[in-house]
Amino acid sequence: MKYLFLALSSVIIAYITVIIFIYFYQRNLLYHPAENNYQSDKIQFNYNEIFIKVDEEIKLKSWIIKKDLKKFKTLLIFHGNAGHLSNRIYKLNELNKLNINILLISWRGFSGNKGSPTEQNLYKDAKAAIKWLNEQNITNDKIILYGESLGSGVVVEMAKKNNFNSIILESPFTSIEDSAKIYYPYLPVRLLLKDKYDSISKIKKISIPIMIMHGEKDDVVPFSMGKILFEKANSPKHSYFTSTDDHMMEFNSELLEAIKNFVEKY
Repeated sequence: MKYLFLALSSVIIAYITVIIFIYFYQRNLLYHPAENNYQSDKIQFNYNEIFIKVDEEIKLKSWIIKKDLKKFKTLLIFHGNAGHLSNRIYKLNELNKLNINILLISWRGFSGNKGSPTEQNLYKDAKAAIKWLNEQNITNDKIILYGESLGSGVVVEMAKKNNFNSIILESPFTSIEDSAKIYYPYLPVRLLLKDKYDSISKIKKISIPIMIMHGEKDDVVPFSMGKILFEKANSPKHSYFTSTDDHMMEFNSELLEAIKNFVEKY
């Protein structure tokens, strides 16, 4: 009996230790600014590097591709939880073929920016980017919000006011809680989570046009999450679902045509 008690005590202590570690380390598990993929792509577009001021300390390194700020809509891209601006060159090379302006920002803590990423801090960064565009005389009805993976959660939060032109979500999740339960089914995720990005509870508050893109082979965010968000979303809504794409979708002619049709429709 004594050995059983000691064994159970050891298991309980180990479990509590894991919970404490996850609670304090969770943002290191969620945000990966040092991860560096997609480095072989060559830039095929003209851009300006700018720094968007959030406050006296935080300035966001960003790239802007200007076609015609008055004539064309502007695509504001919020990237995912890993890497820096150059990791999206392959995406910008294709999007640059469209008649749109493009602003890609990097979050605080990414691409050499000061600060630490959190849910509320990313919302502040997004608002600063929108404000910067407004200061260039680009009104919200000419802004298309584009969210890549984690960035989709920021887009959904920003779009609740429904005053943008439209939104595009690439490989979106329903919530961080739902995602965390897949990776950590043995933990009380709801109690531990600091950053929730609860898109599924917000999607019904959005009434502007929405496009959701997701691949069935996504092994990071389940394809089912993209489908659920699409089903819950209000019309007008469009989808680009494929059986071949994984988490980072292939920016081929079919995907680009789908985006082009969506952008031109609204």
